[in-house]
Amino acid sequence: MDMIQRLTEHLKKNLMWYALLSIAVGWSLGVLFPGFVVANKSVLSVLITVFVFMMIYPMMINLNLEKIPGVLKKPKPIIMTVLYNFVITPLISILLVKLFIHDQEIALGFMLVMLIPGSSMSLGYTGLVEGGLEIATVAMGFIFVLIPIFLPFFIHILGKAYNIAIPLGLLLKTVVLVLIVPMFAGDITRRIIIKSKGENGFKKIKPLFSFISMITMLFMVTLIFMLKAPVLFKNWTVVVNLAFVTLIYLAIMFPLMTVVNKLFKIDYKEHMAIAFLSTGKNNGTAIAIAMLAFSAMVAIPAAILPLFQIIFSIAYVHLHKKIREYFDRGM
Repeated sequence: MDMIQRLTEHLKKNLMWYALLSIAVGWSLGVLFPGFVVANKSVLSVLITVFVFMMIYPMMINLNLEKIPGVLKKPKPIIMTVLYNFVITPLISILLVKLFIHDQEIALGFMLVMLIPGSSMSLGYTGLVEGGLEIATVAMGFIFVLIPIFLPFFIHILGKAYNIAIPLGLLLKTVVLVLIVPMFAGDITRRIIIKSKGENGFKKIKPLFSFISMITMLFMVTLIFMLKAPVLFKNWTVVVNLAFVTLIYLAIMFPLMTVVNKLFKIDYKEHMAIAFLSTGKNNGTAIAIAMLAFSAMVAIPAAILPLFQIIFSIAYVHLHKKIREYFDRGM
């Protein structure tokens, strides 16, 4: 177990470099073997879903469900999550569209994905930096309920489209797969381990859960870039522009949340619980809505943006020790 501890620390310290390597490998495989990717697209998509579960599940083993009622008694982080996702993000997104995105379909696709928070990886990032998983779990469930309410409103205000059919079934499936199933599976596993090994035994094997999550995430990143390689290669100018716009958005959001949360006396665990949830987007739902209600062109930002959010989010994970020091200072 000491070796797992050392490997976990090594991965945390060098996660950015391993992520970039995973991106390079996945992109290269997608370009070199496009026929294989096309022929096995459905299998690879299912494998990504499995990896999403296997990334979240180990983190959920560290989740203590008994603490969730206490989270609801301190709603400030939940309120801030709603503010970041449904007030600040739309305002920043509108500004970025006006400044940098001049194609109407790409602009609509960008706004669409930015208005659907709740990345399946956000809980994994929260667990990796030892953020408040209980808070993140409650906040994710809360914003999933609000998406069908706010999304048509925002799209209507933008004047781009009216009466968008929100796939509630897909939203429910995502909530179940990403949140509920791993949560209960993790809770059962946690209770079994504590019952058989005690609290001290549980603490000794905790590094293993982080190790599994990080390794799974790296494999998932490789597969995502492998699947999206043809789109990225064919629309490279769009990719570059969207990467630039995404960088600007996250360069605004991450520092803004860090400073504002500190001012509002939100602690490190609470901050990390809502930071990734407020910046990561649910690309699967956004792609489904784009394809159902609009066109493949509208779906391109939904397919591309989360890829770059992965890079920048991992960079924020890489800085978690400095961020912890910032929040601990003067608390």
